[in-house]
Amino acid sequence: MSDFFQNGRVTTLHNLSTRTLDEMEKELKYFSNIRPMGLILPSLYSELERPALTTIVNELKKVEYLNQIVIGIDQASRDEFKHAIQFFSELPQQHDILWNDGPNLMAIDEKLREKGLAPTERGKGRNVWYCMGYMLAKSNTQAVALHDCDIITYKRDMLAHLLYPVANPQFKYQFCKGYYPRIADNSMNGRASRLLVTPLVRALNQQIGGHKYLDFLDSFRYPLAGEFSMRHDAMESLRMPTDWGLEVGILMEMRKNYATSHLCQVDIAQNYDHKHQNLSSEDKQKGLSKMSIEITKAIFKKLATDGINFTQESLRTTKATYYRIALDLIDSYQNDAIFNGLDYETHEEEKMVEMFAENIKHAGNIFLDDTDEAPFIPSWNRVSNAIPNIFTQLLDAVEKDRKELS
Repeated sequence: MSDFFQNGRVTTLHNLSTRTLDEMEKELKYFSNIRPMGLILPSLYSELERPALTTIVNELKKVEYLNQIVIGIDQASRDEFKHAIQFFSELPQQHDILWNDGPNLMAIDEKLREKGLAPTERGKGRNVWYCMGYMLAKSNTQAVALHDCDIITYKRDMLAHLLYPVANPQFKYQFCKGYYPRIADNSMNGRASRLLVTPLVRALNQQIGGHKYLDFLDSFRYPLAGEFSMRHDAMESLRMPTDWGLEVGILMEMRKNYATSHLCQVDIAQNYDHKHQNLSSEDKQKGLSKMSIEITKAIFKKLATDGINFTQESLRTTKATYYRIALDLIDSYQNDAIFNGLDYETHEEEKMVEMFAENIKHAGNIFLDDTDEAPFIPSWNRVSNAIPNIFTQLLDAVEKDRKELS
């Protein structure tokens, strides 16, 4: 059971297990008459071949309050996209599938690229961005949730808890972030959050002397959670990274756009497990190594836009401060694991911290050299101002890509 603790920065909505899923879904169905709800599912095609997504679809078939589902499929051939259409055909809700590699959607991408408005690289951020654009184009939802497609432990109550804060007309929240414990195989997971983001944010805050974005990030129980929800209007002005910096980038954008009283986090699961990234300590272009670099770059970029200056000297200080704070946290995690009877590999955790420390310096050098080719994607507000009929074009492109397969 959770507790009542509030950190004083953003509201935390706890799951005290005092109401049934049936009760919450009945409320959500009522809310849907006032504030129609949607769901975005960004997915690699390869997820269709894993059991997690089958479980997710089977759970979603029982959800009656959703008005729209938008699914973005990355890295799919023509035949694979045909299979994706068949795979998701079991969903009873209105749903649309974006073939991100389809000829008509790629033509839209090229038009945007000519005007400097397209995502600069492939990845989850690009997929989410086009799904949000399509959801805005459909204009049939007022509250939208997003979650990953590799959740092994998925239950539909996760979606209910995630949507409730932004769907309830009595609440004023524009954005809600999900959180949950990360325990699997009798050990702690969530390595990038525990061992990178938390100590890095605290190191930067100690070094800078306190900063609104860093205080804000440190108030979230699980800042890298891929599960969040927002009101329709929040999607229009959102700028986000294209890469693994997506989650922290979106959090900091929400802090820029809204007062913290309009932002919250919610406990959405008793336990959560998904596909794990390999460490890839020998290759900075793969796994957790690549992820740590991109997350760190996103934090540096956002702080720089708020006037924080980074130098080689400051990066050395950041790395050293991070390392000390991370090692202290390892002691805390170890004690917590022992207290709860979990396995804990201190040596492996310290090796991971060493890799993250090196990657923090590497990310800083990339940022200082200005060779980063993944700036924040423009907001859909900006895109629609530059191309007034872009939403009509987007709807047509998705429909044509589907029809050309028949």
